[in-house]
Amino acid sequence: MSKKADIKKILCIKPRGIGDIILSTIILENIKAAYPHSEIHYLTEEFAKRAVENNPFVSKVLTFKKKDFVISILSKVRKAKYDLVFDFWSNPKTAQITFFSGAKYRAGYNKRGRKYAYNIKANPGNTNTHAAESNLQLLKEMQIPIVSKKTLFFLNDKEKTYAKDFIASNFEDELTIGIIPSGGWKSKRCEPEKWIEICNAMLTISNLKFLILWGPGDEDDANKIKNNLHEKSVLIPETNVGQLAGLISECDLVIANDSGPMHIAAAMEVPVIGIFGPTNPVNHKPYSTNSDYVIKDDLDCIICNKLSCPYSHECMKNLLPEEIVVKIKKLLKIT
Repeated sequence: MSKKADIKKILCIKPRGIGDIILSTIILENIKAAYPHSEIHYLTEEFAKRAVENNPFVSKVLTFKKKDFVISILSKVRKAKYDLVFDFWSNPKTAQITFFSGAKYRAGYNKRGRKYAYNIKANPGNTNTHAAESNLQLLKEMQIPIVSKKTLFFLNDKEKTYAKDFIASNFEDELTIGIIPSGGWKSKRCEPEKWIEICNAMLTISNLKFLILWGPGDEDDANKIKNNLHEKSVLIPETNVGQLAGLISECDLVIANDSGPMHIAAAMEVPVIGIFGPTNPVNHKPYSTNSDYVIKDDLDCIICNKLSCPYSHECMKNLLPEEIVVKIKKLLKIT
């Protein structure tokens, strides 16, 4: 096994998406504790780099575009002269990057057609392992002690100020409840009509106001929700990822589809409830102690992992708003 003195520069490969990269940050405090004098770099796609920017454990973020050839990415990686590469993605492209990186130690998952790239191999987590903790498998193979199981996301001062000013201008003493209709797959997106139903049920909790948080592709749903909640809601303007995260950090609680913003909320320890249907909450639920999730688990088609529903999207349309209200009250300690 490696000698700690040999390892000065470490590369962690996790190209996409933002939620997956945030879940991978569970490794950082552990690596830094094991190799305190090392530099830790990340390799991500350009659009997702904000997931690890501002992180005090990450010295540098290398980026590439999805269509970039392996050889162009490799030139950046080889030039940096890494001692250790962790391939937390382990797909054919990242396996090639790892294999030709020039690193003495190359850690990745024991997957068919890719294990040639690694001289340190781990089996992926089983079906009962949360996606965040699956990243720890490679650390265990390196005999790195697990001293922390926190996912991490950090704001800069400008983002904090932006969020505080926006909330101060739009909220008084109400509970600020964030509503996030985002979702990378169509099947993961709860319909706006159901969101409206959920929000109306929540109005039984006194003195609250909804902050409707949205990103690219969410505009129609966000506007429908706003137009039905009227003065009980505030629709945010167009934001970048950091500004959106800042606004999430100012919420008393967030409700979100299974999405990157849901994982941002959990990483910042904002109470969060995830709405699940096609994906398994055992593996993908908000990874924090002050979180929960809802799922219509009596459906035969639940956790189908289909990008688009072949039926009528019953996993979302048949959710019971009252169940969500009960969980909200529990997280907010409201009797």
